[in-house]
Amino acid sequence: MNGVQLTSMVEELNLSNLTPEIDLSGILITTAEINRPALQLTGYLAHFANKRVQIIGYVEYTYLMQLSEEERAFKYERFISSKIPCVIFSTMTSPSQDMIDLALKYNVPTFVTEKTTSSFMAEIIRWLGVQLAPCISIHGVLVDVFGEGILIIGESGIGKSEAALELIKRGHRLVSDDVVELRKVSDVTLVGSAPDITRHFIELRGIGIIDVKTLFGVESVKDTQAVDLVIKLEEWDKDKEYDRLGVNDEYIEYLGNRIVCHSIPIRPGRNLAIIVESAAVNHRQKKMGYNAAEELYKRVQANIARKRSENERS
Repeated sequence: MNGVQLTSMVEELNLSNLTPEIDLSGILITTAEINRPALQLTGYLAHFANKRVQIIGYVEYTYLMQLSEEERAFKYERFISSKIPCVIFSTMTSPSQDMIDLALKYNVPTFVTEKTTSSFMAEIIRWLGVQLAPCISIHGVLVDVFGEGILIIGESGIGKSEAALELIKRGHRLVSDDVVELRKVSDVTLVGSAPDITRHFIELRGIGIIDVKTLFGVESVKDTQAVDLVIKLEEWDKDKEYDRLGVNDEYIEYLGNRIVCHSIPIRPGRNLAIIVESAAVNHRQKKMGYNAAEELYKRVQANIARKRSENERS
């Protein structure tokens, strides 16, 4: 079963462990959704999402604390024994010793965070959403160009890594070379990252492996980046017609998400770095509401209409 190691979540979210006696190594979190067990603590256990991370905030905590010790123990045991992965107390709340003893009895890790409930819920949902998102690996190079995530794809040896290296020298940032892991974090967003083993490395044929972070500094690399645009490099084919205006966008699909894709023909002497930079800026302009191709089309139509009007008057 796919999931996130509980130890990773504890480290990433800086949780304080109140039950260090419990071994966390074999516990997996399998869903990005979380649960605040208000109804479950009152006794309503129907439809209890017990596979989710359980978060007890200030409201749940004050409810438990106003109960008698015997009633609190009864209700909390009914909740903690429901085979839940873990419990997290937020907003500076802290369980009583009898609640910790019950957690140890049923082998349920219990943590506390200093963050408020709302901010912590937003953070854990975001983090788990990324970690548990559907993921594929593709052959390509991912770079951050002017804040736009540019995924460069194409056949092996066509020049993807060389283009990325030139972009890095021009001040842009490398996310991944050769293999890019794409995660679907929402219906409109794909996030790319590098496998741990190849992170910050680039392979250049004839030279070998270079460490971008060491050669160009930490500002030249980035761990993750949303994919905004795909550039497909391909050998120049004189018999093929290439898009010269860009009025109608072409798309490529990954994990059900469609991303704008430009096919760039490769010939000797073409500066790929400048082409990629221009594509990134043009894509950002389109997102901001300006389309150069549409502007040209309007000018042409206006010019035709003006000439037609002049001909009619004459």
